[in-house]
Amino acid sequence: MRIGVVFPQTELGGDPGAVRAYGQRVEELGFAHVLAYDHVVGADPDVHRGWSGPYDIDTTFHEPLVMFGYLAAVTAKLELVTGVIILPQRQTALVAKQAAEVDLLSGGRLRFGVGVGWNAVEYEALGEQFTNRGRRSEEQMELLRLLWTQRTVTFDGRYHQVTGAGIAPLPAQRPIPLWIGAASAPGYARAGRLADGWFPMMRPGPALDEARAVVDAAARDAGRNPSHVGMEGRVTWQRDIERVTAEIGEWAEHGATHLSVNTMGAGLRSVDDHLAVLESVAVGAGLG
Repeated sequence: MRIGVVFPQTELGGDPGAVRAYGQRVEELGFAHVLAYDHVVGADPDVHRGWSGPYDIDTTFHEPLVMFGYLAAVTAKLELVTGVIILPQRQTALVAKQAAEVDLLSGGRLRFGVGVGWNAVEYEALGEQFTNRGRRSEEQMELLRLLWTQRTVTFDGRYHQVTGAGIAPLPAQRPIPLWIGAASAPGYARAGRLADGWFPMMRPGPALDEARAVVDAAARDAGRNPSHVGMEGRVTWQRDIERVTAEIGEWAEHGATHLSVNTMGAGLRSVDDHLAVLESVAVGAGLG
């Protein structure tokens, strides 16, 4: 199981120097990847009365692909993971170009996680429709793979029209892994049919077992081997190294191929605080 970290967007997002320090140190500690959340805009609670989303207009977020372009230059082997890019609120050909560029400049270190999101305010601001985002995302994934692998693409879809066009340069030597973040039965099925891997939104237990059964069944129905679909768990630091170590073990027992450690929300005040916690996790997990 490959163990990485969640970049603490909401706590370090306003400090450019923290990005470099964080990326270089987690690589030194032996973590395999850095995962970044994605939000382009936040909602103003004074305008959207009764706003209950986890983020708002004051919550900091670096744009993941731009940040990864920077991290590609200051790290050597750290995998760069979007967890997840909210794909249906973005133009497909443009995001294909951006992802291909990050993958090329990083030497093939991008793993592209996508999801459909939950914030209708964000969709409105980006000029995309919120209500059909699941259906559109499936077509987007098909088109992304074509644009990443073919010199010229002609595509006549329900939501996309491409006539004899392509991106150059193409990504690095292998296809960009395309993962899905899912929190519903349709999302689990989509992951099984289409994705190289998936990000569950729950802890190990009966709910995870049920979700994975949907993923596996959809993979088999699509003629795919379920064992080839990766799964990345997530563990949140709550000031208890023994608990984190135990949860890492639980994910390994449940067949996770990847795992990320999240240090947001624990009252850590600086990049050094986050990195000190991650050093203790690295020691406990036997990294290095």
